[in-house]
Amino acid sequence: MTEQYKYEVIKKLVETNGNKDNAALKLSCTRRHINRLIKGYLNQGKTFFVHGNRGRKPSHTIESNIKENIIDLHRTKYFGTNFTHYCELLEEHENINVSVSTIYNILMSEGMLSPKARRLTKKKMRSKLKEQRKATKSKKEVAKLTENIVALEDAHPRRPRCAFFGEMIQMDASIHNWFGDKKTHLHIAVDDATGAIVGAYFDKQETLKGYYNVFHQILNDHGIPYMFYTDRRTVFEYKQKKSSSLEKDTFTQFGYACKQLGVEIRTTSNPQAKGRVERMFQTLQSRLPIELRLASATTIEQANIFLDSYIQKYNAKFALPINNIKSVFEKQPDIEKINLTLAVLVDRKIDNGHCIRLNKKYYKPIDSNGYPVYYHKGTQALVIKSFDEQLFTSIGEKVYSLDEIPEHEYTSRNFHFPKSTVKPRKRYIPPMSHPWKKSIFTKFVKKQKHYYEQSFDSAMHSQALTSIAR
Repeated sequence: MTEQYKYEVIKKLVETNGNKDNAALKLSCTRRHINRLIKGYLNQGKTFFVHGNRGRKPSHTIESNIKENIIDLHRTKYFGTNFTHYCELLEEHENINVSVSTIYNILMSEGMLSPKARRLTKKKMRSKLKEQRKATKSKKEVAKLTENIVALEDAHPRRPRCAFFGEMIQMDASIHNWFGDKKTHLHIAVDDATGAIVGAYFDKQETLKGYYNVFHQILNDHGIPYMFYTDRRTVFEYKQKKSSSLEKDTFTQFGYACKQLGVEIRTTSNPQAKGRVERMFQTLQSRLPIELRLASATTIEQANIFLDSYIQKYNAKFALPINNIKSVFEKQPDIEKINLTLAVLVDRKIDNGHCIRLNKKYYKPIDSNGYPVYYHKGTQALVIKSFDEQLFTSIGEKVYSLDEIPEHEYTSRNFHFPKSTVKPRKRYIPPMSHPWKKSIFTKFVKKQKHYYEQSFDSAMHSQALTSIAR
C-alpha cells in the first residue's frame, strides 16, 4: 500500500507539473528524494516503486518442513509441554535449535496455547477462536480449535528467601499422574534459600515412609537442617484418631526423629506460606511427566531411580548457586545413627511362647552373643524397624535383635546327618546410647498433647461409668 501511494503521488506530480514541496510533505521525505523518485518513474515506470526484496525469503527464515516438524512433535511426542521446556527438549533430543519466541509464534499461529499461558493471552486466543468458528462450518475444526485452551491454574505469591542454605526446608507431597495411569505421590524437600530440591521420593500414598526417604537423602547428601516447614499432615501434626495405636501415630515417630537430631518442625494450614514448594510442584507437573515418559519409567522403582539424575539436572537449571550462600547444615550423622533414627516403632507384648508377633510372623529376641532371651508373657516390648529394614526390640533398658521363627525347620534331626555344634555368631546390638530406648521414648510419648488429651478423656469416661454404676 505504501508503494502504491508513492506511485500515485509521483505520477500526479509528473503529469500535472505540480509542487514538489507539497509532494515531499505528503511522503515525509526531502525535495532531493522527490527528484530521485521522479527520475526513477520516468525511466522504469511503476516497477521502480516495487521493493527489491519483494518475494524473497529472509536469510534467517525457518524452512516449512522444520515448522511442520515442530507442530507435529508438540502434538504427538511432546504433548503437554510448555514452550520453554519444549524448546529445551527439541535442542536436546531432536537437534532443532530455535528460540522460545520462534516456537511461540509458530504454535500460537496454529491456535496451540502453552499450559502456562496467562489470562490475557487466553482471552486474546478465545476472541480469535470465536472469529474462526464463525468462518468455519466444520465441527472437527471447531473442536480442534477449542481443545487448545487450557484452564488457568492459580499461582502462589512470592515470599522472601531465607538467608542461609539449610535454614528452612519446605516439605510437601503432590498427587498427580506422574507416570502411567495410576496417580502417585511425589514427596519433595526444597531449600528456601536456594530453591534447590534436596530430596525427592515417589510412593503410592503420602506416608511416613516417603518423608523418611526424603529425610534420609537430606542427611546423606547435606547434613542436619535447622528447620522443616510443612503442612498439617498427621506425619507432622497429629489429628486425633479413634485408634490410639502407636504404629499409626506417625507424628510422634517423625517428631521424635527430628527431636533426636535437633530439627525444628513448623506447620501451617496456608499453602501460600510455603509457596516455594507449592510453586515448584506447578513446574514439576508441567515438566517431570514428559521426562518420565521419554525415559520409559512406568513403575515407582524406575521413577525413583530416574529422580536421582533428574534432580541434579533440575537444580543446575533453576536453583541458585549454593557456593554463594552460606550453609547452616550440621555435619552428617554416621550411617548407623541415620538408620536407627529414621525408624518405624510398634508396641507389642511377649506371648506365651516367649515371642513377638509382627505382620503375621513370629520373632524371638536374640542377645549380642547370639543366644535367645526369654521373657514372661505380657512383657511390654518396643519393636524397632530401622530404615535399612533391620528389626530390633527394646525391652526395659535392654535392646535385642529379632530373628524370624520359620514355619518349618530347615533341617530334620532324623533324616539329616548331624553337624558339629557351632556356637551362635555374635550379633550387632545398638548401644544403650541409641535413640530408641523404650523408657526414653515412652517418656516423650506421654508429653505429647494428643496422648495427654486421650488419657484425660478415657479417665473422664471411666469416672462417668463409675458414677452411673453407683
